[in-house]
Amino acid sequence: MNWNGTVSLLIACLEFLLLFNLLIFAEKNKLNKIAITMIAFLAAYQTMEFLMCQVEFQSTFFPYLAFIIISFLPPLNLSLTLNLTHTLKSIGYLIFIPAIFFTIYYTFIIPKFTVTSCTVLYATYNYPLGDLFGFFYYLPILFSIFLLALFVRKENDKKKNLIGKVLLFGAIFISIPPVLGFSLMFAGSYSLISAMESIMCKFAFVYALCLAFVCIYNSPFKDERNYFKYLSGYK
Repeated sequence: MNWNGTVSLLIACLEFLLLFNLLIFAEKNKLNKIAITMIAFLAAYQTMEFLMCQVEFQSTFFPYLAFIIISFLPPLNLSLTLNLTHTLKSIGYLIFIPAIFFTIYYTFIIPKFTVTSCTVLYATYNYPLGDLFGFFYYLPILFSIFLLALFVRKENDKKKNLIGKVLLFGAIFISIPPVLGFSLMFAGSYSLISAMESIMCKFAFVYALCLAFVCIYNSPFKDERNYFKYLSGYK
């Protein structure tokens, strides 16, 4: 029996469940909107991986689309960090330039995308400009970790500080596969690095939980909402 992509389906279902609940219960402020968008992208990628590995969609368009989806996750994460820390907000749109570049460039070479192997846990791909893509993929994550580490050290607001700590934990957690992958690569093993994007998105389920916590924690409860409405009416 073919179990390829089964874990991707499971994670996709859980992430869509998170997304559904957040769309109903979370307040739609700017920070939450970014977090909800990230969860939607993560769920979409896991769905694509399931379709490619289990349903065996063979068209090169599907791995292309999967890579376009994940290209926007690191800049979205950095945008989330910049909004929380109120740091360099003027460059908010510039951080999406690499993802937009890859989207446009890859559109002209879609046939070069292939799924080279599938397992229960992950998939491996062949795609152009892998090193350059990896550089612009990991750089925003590293910058987010740096900014969040500074933020949690200096922020006195307990609510914002806790949000920063949760996001910092999530960012560090999803960085475990690249650290292990590059360590093994220097030791002569390329097996983990070849499946890095897929494995990171599996680890990112924990980050999706962190994002869901942030959305709920960053949303006023019913009594608080009534209180804010009362204040607004009073003023």
